[in-house]
Amino acid sequence: MSLPTAAHVRQQFLDFFASKGHHIVPSAPLVLKDDPTLLFINSGMAPFKDYFLGNKPAPFKRIADTQKCLRVSGKHNDLEEVGYDTYHHTMFEMLGNWSFGDYFKTEAIAWAWELLTEVYKLPKDRLYVTYFEGDTGDNLGADTETQNLWRQYTTDDRILPGNKKDNFWEMGDTGPCGPCTEIHIDLRDESEVAAKSGRELVNADHPQVVEIWNNVFMEFQRRADGSLVKLPQQHVDTGMGFERLMMAVSGVKSNYDTDVFQPLIQFIAAEAGVAYTGQMEKTDIAIRVIADHIRAISFTIADGQLPSNVKAGYVIRRILRRAVRYSFSSLGFKQPFLYKLVPVLANQMAGVFPELKQQTQFVQRVIEEEEIAFLKTLENGLRRIDALEESVKAQGGVIDGKTAFELSDTFGFPLDLTALIAREKDLTVDEAGFQKELAAQKNRSRNAQETEQSDWTIVTPSEEQPAFVGYDLDEAPARILRYRKTTQKGKTEYHIVLDQTPFYAESGGQVGDTGFLESELSKVRVLDTKKENDLIVHTVLDLPEDLEADFLGRIDHARREQIRKNHTATHLLQAALRQVIGSHVAQKGSLVNEKLLRFDFSHFTKVTDEQLRDIERIVNERIRQQIPLDERRNVPINEAKSLGAMALFGEKYGEFVRVITFDKDYSVELCGGTHVRGTGEIGFFKITSESAVGAGVRRIEAVTGEAAELYVDQQLDLLQQVREALGNPQHLLPSIQRLSEETAALRKQIEQFEQQSLNAQKQQLASQVKPLNGVNFLAAKVNASSADGLKKLAYDLRQTVDNLVAVLGADIEGKPQLAVMLDDELAKGGKLNASTLVRELAKEIQGGGGGQPFFATAGGKNVAGLDAAIGKAEELVSKTL
Repeated sequence: MSLPTAAHVRQQFLDFFASKGHHIVPSAPLVLKDDPTLLFINSGMAPFKDYFLGNKPAPFKRIADTQKCLRVSGKHNDLEEVGYDTYHHTMFEMLGNWSFGDYFKTEAIAWAWELLTEVYKLPKDRLYVTYFEGDTGDNLGADTETQNLWRQYTTDDRILPGNKKDNFWEMGDTGPCGPCTEIHIDLRDESEVAAKSGRELVNADHPQVVEIWNNVFMEFQRRADGSLVKLPQQHVDTGMGFERLMMAVSGVKSNYDTDVFQPLIQFIAAEAGVAYTGQMEKTDIAIRVIADHIRAISFTIADGQLPSNVKAGYVIRRILRRAVRYSFSSLGFKQPFLYKLVPVLANQMAGVFPELKQQTQFVQRVIEEEEIAFLKTLENGLRRIDALEESVKAQGGVIDGKTAFELSDTFGFPLDLTALIAREKDLTVDEAGFQKELAAQKNRSRNAQETEQSDWTIVTPSEEQPAFVGYDLDEAPARILRYRKTTQKGKTEYHIVLDQTPFYAESGGQVGDTGFLESELSKVRVLDTKKENDLIVHTVLDLPEDLEADFLGRIDHARREQIRKNHTATHLLQAALRQVIGSHVAQKGSLVNEKLLRFDFSHFTKVTDEQLRDIERIVNERIRQQIPLDERRNVPINEAKSLGAMALFGEKYGEFVRVITFDKDYSVELCGGTHVRGTGEIGFFKITSESAVGAGVRRIEAVTGEAAELYVDQQLDLLQQVREALGNPQHLLPSIQRLSEETAALRKQIEQFEQQSLNAQKQQLASQVKPLNGVNFLAAKVNASSADGLKKLAYDLRQTVDNLVAVLGADIEGKPQLAVMLDDELAKGGKLNASTLVRELAKEIQGGGGGQPFFATAGGKNVAGLDAAIGKAEELVSKTL
């Protein structure tokens, strides 16, 4: 039996709701820019939050879409389930139909039933529906209206009450919410259905009795104090998990057995040389994990989020490393492999999410570099465990929780892989101790980041959306619409929303404006301006005394002027980059403030010095040409693209956009930032650095105007200082080269003298070795000019003296250093451990250290304690033996 294609089933949904008067909109990017409550889009409704909250009007009363979603952290966290069951995923598609103040329960329920039973032909006797049974805590009664509507389509035994957990949908601790009705399907075999009714398994986590569609009737907003208030209008928010729908219409028992995942699964199985059985075999779980995770990884990178060690970037790195871990430990891939899946996925999704197909090479490069780095981490972790093996066995065979956590936190070596390798070595891991260390770290992090935020207090009720007037004005009259108090790390600030504002909110890489909010009685400093969804939020330390007064909002004009120069220069830079190094250049991040501009872009090799000079020359030529700004507002998106405007991957654009042009044949971009009136205002452009920031991403930093002139002056001053330091030679570069050669020759002589000194010390120290409880023992202060020299002396002694235990101490440039060296066989014996010994001796020099069982070092603060450390060594070794 051939499976229905994902493309066909998806299109059936969109066509159905188009026939019901819905406007079909594209998916928003997975990565959120202006919502501080979310790292990623985690539900179909997230892109439409502002419409539900009444912050802005919806462009259409009825909308339908398929939205990319990601759930891996916070309240909605499905990560650990992925691979072990048939229906949880990190990235998933959410099919949705939306009503913004238009239709409500009657139409939503009727259309849901029509689509499922008449278009998709799902059997009515396998469908169950639920309704909200009410909640006394929220003083809400049962949703009998929904219950009665369902009676028009199915029987009472298939209409089930649901509690607040299952049938009252909330985005988070605060925000839009409302009762919902879920539609579940029973996909079990006939014999199982006959033995037990599906109604008993609804919301019971049965893998074949699953929810496929949730219709939320959005009518409340949850406030910070836990209370509910009515939204300005009633809305419908529906979400149907596409992967589960595909399981239902395909007549299979697992999402992974559908056309959504099978192309990836068959590719992975073929590359690994294994058969995919769809069961709980180790290889099957690994294949499912990889097939799921590559979707989340690829689309978040395509939408502009690179793997990193912070926030959203850390989440992506964590998902990627989980996939690498399974490919490494379960499928035997010791070389990068995940990146090979990107073209398979890109071709599969090209019709609905073309952004991945357009960036296949870039996404592959980023993933491959991440794989290479993590595979090295895995190798380091394996070596670390190998080094620990003997000492752990000598101490009972348990890797303690602190060590396991260090492997995870410092070396990126996950607990489950540590446990797997430990079992292979007949060791165990103190997982309770690990969890204790992890909880302590989380508490430290939570305490550092905890924020208390009050609900908005309305000052001036208004039906109008707050307006930004800063493109034309640096100051403007304003009234306060609302404010709230926020506290973080004991610091209290206030957020203010104005009816109109000249303050630009941080967006598109451009920082937010600062300035003042003034009335007859008050003058408060605006510290920053940010976007929260589509609200422009001004941050102040203190509230004005007269909240209801007429205010004047006035930005810091001089600061804004420099920001304008840097933002326009960024546009000129991007155009020059594409001209010099190729049209593949795409923006991957930017920062524009009053001091500098920083531009991240896709490119796989270092930009050469010659190319940088060409780029600078082109930008400065454009500045001297004094090209006037051509700004067009409210341009239909398709018209803007026909003008050649560059759109950024990962940006969400509306139906109408702003187009910024500096010469239609040079730079045309979609941009919401502030710009100079003509390029001549920039004055001068100078690149200060070019570097790598990640796989396939380069970064250029530059300055403009007076800052550029100052930078050049500083470089010329530095050059003059170098000339003077060299005695003002006529030819500077040959003089520097000659000096470098002389320095290298002198350094080599010094190294030879040091080696001679170490050799002499080695012979002298070897004569001081004495027997101690069956070992050859040495403890001595030595002369060493560096830590490397001390280490080499210790290794040389080990080659000279058998069965050695050596403790060496040295004063290196005023800082104490200790080294402990053991014969290999002594270290393997388990009684002596160099790391343990050095940590104990380091107490005498007020320091710490560590290393391997056979060799370890320590540094400290107290040079005077070296004698005590050396004196303590013999007693410590003697007791241990």
